[in-house]
Amino acid sequence: MRCAVVGDPVGHSLSPVLHRAAYAALGLDWTYEALRVASGTLPEVLAGLDDSWRGLSLTMPLKREVMALAVGARGEVTERARLVGAANTLLVDEPRLRADNTDLPGAVAAVRERWDGEVTRAVVLGGGATAASTGLAACELGAREVVVLARTPERAAETVDAIRRHPGGVHVRVLPLTTPAEEVGPAELVVSTVPASAQTPDLVLRWARTPVVFEVVYDPWPTPLAAAAADGTVLVTGLDLLVHQAALQVEFMTGRPGPVDVIRAAGAAALAARAPA
Repeated sequence: MRCAVVGDPVGHSLSPVLHRAAYAALGLDWTYEALRVASGTLPEVLAGLDDSWRGLSLTMPLKREVMALAVGARGEVTERARLVGAANTLLVDEPRLRADNTDLPGAVAAVRERWDGEVTRAVVLGGGATAASTGLAACELGAREVVVLARTPERAAETVDAIRRHPGGVHVRVLPLTTPAEEVGPAELVVSTVPASAQTPDLVLRWARTPVVFEVVYDPWPTPLAAAAADGTVLVTGLDLLVHQAALQVEFMTGRPGPVDVIRAAGAAALAARAPA
């Protein structure tokens, strides 16, 4: 069977390394590749998939685009993906397409693996699809207030709406990314979905001392925020998220639990190979 990660850009993705390692551990003679698929071209790619294909992992900018394609007579969208408003996993189950989101449960698992404390308030840096899934993960962890800090707050409307759909009745605010920490208020958890190149010294100084810092970026590593995390701060990494969401994707596609330890070891080795000497 064939699987792939699709998006644009996609050459940096660790997903092929993770999934191939999982297939080998499970004794599956499956393939997994990276395919560059630009925004707006996903329909023709899906139309060209034959019965040798089993599943796709979706990265930006396709996580939200796929939602409109995986509905109707040929499609099925899980409640989890509907809640997030985005899907990162597409199962090709001819003649149907089944869309799911493993970023949300993967984020919950990543935090709980490192920290078992209470979450009542969370801050999410960034306003895209990953901010939506991790913001909802904060709700699953117990947060009753989530503050979204976005570079362009009006462009974070889909993310804010997604978090507000959580059945727990969470209170959501959206503010500019530059808002001082004292105006935002204290939080147990800060999640950063901001690219490393956009992590200014002021941003890092404001949030590096939060009790739990969840840095979803894994390459380059460490990001300025991760490097500045204070002693005593629990650091949840982008690799943690990648590993847990990939393990769930493997299970969704193969029907067998993804081997977390194998996936983590493969990802860590690949990142170490990329690091400067």
